[in-house]
Amino acid sequence: MHITLIAGARPNFMKVAPIIKAIKHAEAQGKNIHYSLVHTGQHYDKNMSDTFFEELGIPAPDINLGAGGGTQAEQTAAIMVAFEKYLVANPTDLVLVVGDVTSTMACSIVAKKLNTQVTHVEAGIRSWDLTMPEEINRMVTDCLADFYFTTSEVANQNLRNAGVEESKIHFVGNVMIDTLMQNRNRFRKTELFDSLNLQPQKYIVLTLHRPANVDEASKLKYLMNEIISNVEGEPIIFPIHPRTARIFTDLGISAPNLHIVEPMGYLEFNYLVEHARAVVTDSGGITEETTVMGVPCITLRDNTERPETCTIGTNELIGTNPKNIKPALQTLYAGKWKKGAIPPLWDGHTAERIIDILLKK
Repeated sequence: MHITLIAGARPNFMKVAPIIKAIKHAEAQGKNIHYSLVHTGQHYDKNMSDTFFEELGIPAPDINLGAGGGTQAEQTAAIMVAFEKYLVANPTDLVLVVGDVTSTMACSIVAKKLNTQVTHVEAGIRSWDLTMPEEINRMVTDCLADFYFTTSEVANQNLRNAGVEESKIHFVGNVMIDTLMQNRNRFRKTELFDSLNLQPQKYIVLTLHRPANVDEASKLKYLMNEIISNVEGEPIIFPIHPRTARIFTDLGISAPNLHIVEPMGYLEFNYLVEHARAVVTDSGGITEETTVMGVPCITLRDNTERPETCTIGTNELIGTNPKNIKPALQTLYAGKWKKGAIPPLWDGHTAERIIDILLKK
């Protein structure tokens, strides 16, 4: 069996790393399984892409399609055109896509039109918010996939409700957590810790990139002011996403405790998260990592495709209204944040289960 793995953006790299490791392990045991790695080039900033390959020990991709930049439509088209040429020249038994980025959807469409089977890792998650490009990517990919690997029972039920046959749904856990557990003892203290004299559990990590929070300058400024005003003077470490930086630069926001830094590598960022008092974010993946690390997480979104991080984990969804930030931070600083637990099968062995199942197909 030959599997073509697709990685295009930062979250993908964390998800393919343990899958590659599991394939190599099976191959070393004499199993008939091999892979190729296609990097679509969707993320082209070094800190958003190359660094992750280096830190997570991901081998150099067999090809980089160089399809970064442009609008949603331009990027989708560029990935599809380039991947079609690659797949015609390099046929495979299975195209394996992960997550919900543009590359996931685009490569799934190409594969199916070339009569190639598609496997979706992290299938079935839904926010039910069609203003999110990621939600469209998830829905299209799940309409096309032949095999579905899921992170939760909620995702299983979403697929059943959509008419997916039970035999195609495999509840295996969360590959993001495989990467977290495989690398947790390698987390690396960032220079910021010493240069800013950070103390464990006495600073906040902030990430923002979603349109609802960052595209409107006045909204972003309001959000920032509410966060700055309610962290009791503790340092706020804000690795700024390139999308956010374009708008943030002109807002003139500054405070003695606000520290804007460049996007960070996986090992340094997660060291920072693991030792934080809390994370304030609008990310999806970070809510999973904080749940496993037991770090309080305040999510500035009106919905989530990962409800288990709220029902089981340390995450609370507070919406995008800046007025909700103060009461959430008051709960945090009063020491009343929920403890949370780890969802079923988020145990570091998901990729092994995926490969075992595929070998039996």
